[in-house]
Amino acid sequence: MTPRCTEDSGVLVLGGGAAGLSLAHRLTESGTATAVTLVEPPDGPLRPAERTWCYWGAGTDGLEEAVSASWSVLRLHGADGGSVTVDPAPFTYRMVRSADFERMVHGRLARTEGARLLRGTAEAVRAVPAGAEVRCALPGGRFLTLHARRVFDSRPLPGLPPARTRLLQHFRGWFVRTDTDRFDPAVADLMDFRVPQPAHGLAFGYVLPLAPDRALVEYTEFSREVLTTAAYESALGHYCRDILGLGRLTVERTEQGVIPMTDARFPRRAGHAVFRIGTAGGATRPATGYTFAAVQRHSRAIAAALRDGHDRFPAPHGLRALAMDAILLRALDTGRIDGPRFFTDLFRRVPAERLLRFLDGTTSLREEWGIGLRTPVRPMLRTAAEVPFLPRRSRPADRTGGHTR
Repeated sequence: MTPRCTEDSGVLVLGGGAAGLSLAHRLTESGTATAVTLVEPPDGPLRPAERTWCYWGAGTDGLEEAVSASWSVLRLHGADGGSVTVDPAPFTYRMVRSADFERMVHGRLARTEGARLLRGTAEAVRAVPAGAEVRCALPGGRFLTLHARRVFDSRPLPGLPPARTRLLQHFRGWFVRTDTDRFDPAVADLMDFRVPQPAHGLAFGYVLPLAPDRALVEYTEFSREVLTTAAYESALGHYCRDILGLGRLTVERTEQGVIPMTDARFPRRAGHAVFRIGTAGGATRPATGYTFAAVQRHSRAIAAALRDGHDRFPAPHGLRALAMDAILLRALDTGRIDGPRFFTDLFRRVPAERLLRFLDGTTSLREEWGIGLRTPVRPMLRTAAEVPFLPRRSRPADRTGGHTR
């Protein structure tokens, strides 16, 4: 007979990705971690490969221990070969590696009374009168049933909700070492549109220097379908060789991922005591794929609400930001706007600090109006007029994964 046991916990966090780790971190940081359990898959095929998460931040944010690199200058290369270099002060662009973040959060859990890490696979979540119950498979064939007043679930959804527009941000990256110094460690290339553009959507290179002779170099597309590994490798080889001119290099590690870009409405609850977080809860910014900064804001808001004794948690993104993103996604998907020119012109025409706050969804209505006037007004207005009347359709096969920007 399979061994079983039952335990109680005040708060359960399911999944050890960016969202689960971030919420566990903010709960322990705020002192609201009474009887909190973070459930992560054990070592093995269910555990994701090491990945990187990037975001822009200002000042101290509680993540300093996990930040492995940062950049004070951002650059874009237009499809015409021209470049735009901006100083985003007071922001810097920051990289967090999942292994470093895990060590930081796991250490905090170990030092916090009442908090713990549980290695297991959450198999079923169901509502019970006093909260929720989670059945976990543990290593060695044992099962553990956890009762909790609140459960925060970051596990991927089996399929994306119905949407009017559905694109994917998909990418493959090489951590490269070059034979000679080729990179400026202070400058991050966020978008390099000098790569060949696909028939539908857009493509760009992405370079995060880690040292004069080391960098993360990625090839990224915004389009409807992912590529084969061979196609990503070919595009990366062309980018490194023919556009960046890196010469001889060694690929030390690779990473690959897919991020949904969709105007789907993500349900933030899966029961009266079960809350969705991360991409599953709508934290990914639809028009950019950026998620990590929104996850931090959402995690802090949840921790503050629990500290104050209620469970009224704000959405990761406001309705105004989501409405603007729905219009931009539709305009990109229909080809009414030229994606490379659109993003390059935004960085040319809008102060960097304001634009980064806009991309994070923290600008005022007045600021957003000013930014909107610097976009292609006619195609955007045409798209805004049609979006409310478009039907939302399902596509059950959608699955996403990878790292989070």
